Amino acid sequence: MKIALIAHDGKKADMVHFLIGFKDQLNHAEIELVATGTTGSHIERAGFKVQKLLSGPLGGDAQIASLAAQKELKMVIFFRDPLDKHPHEPDVQMLMRICDVHNIPLATNPAAANLMFQQLTKDFNGN
Repeated sequence: MKIALIAHDGKKADMVHFLIGFKDQLNHAEIELVATGTTGSHIERAGFKVQKLLSGPLGGDAQIASLAAQKELKMVIFFRDPLDKHPHEPDVQMLMRICDVHNIPLATNPAAANLMFQQLTKDFNGN
């Protein structure tokens, strides 16, 4: 099961904190993490194995959208900062549209990610 992880700059610490809360599930399940470059670096420093793509503004969001379009992702977690402007907002909107088109669960905040991740890991582990 492959899960994509993206976080705007103001939300990267939230992403790491979220993943630490699921460390046991991540260590015991066959879950592959893929992330945009800078987010992936934060995740890696926290001790997680992650495939790093390009940074979001340099095309990482589009790379993750491509994985979603090819149905290679089980879920996308994208902790967005709704109070800041982002020059790559068209890429963000495209990624969200691709998730909707291909029916890929997309969590944009920790509360939604928590619920979705609990269910996915429960289903995956057969509990």
